[in-house]
Amino acid sequence: MAQKVLRCGIKKEPGYLYFIDKDGDIARAKMARGGKKKKKTAAKKSNAKKAAKKSSNKKTSKKKK
Repeated sequence: MAQKVLRCGIKKEPGYLYFIDKDGDIARAKMARGGKKKKKTAAKKSNAKKAAKKSSNKKTSKKKK
């Protein structure tokens, strides 16, 4: 179990992850799940459909006699 050693008075902002880095300083990183949700764009949907069509079209090989 962890134990609090020192209170340093940092005000935490929502959407950030706070941690102690390898130098012993307090650092923060933006959380992937925090903040606004991204909207799916039409370009991404059309690219996915094109890729699916390309993979389904297979060339038939000719049999050797």
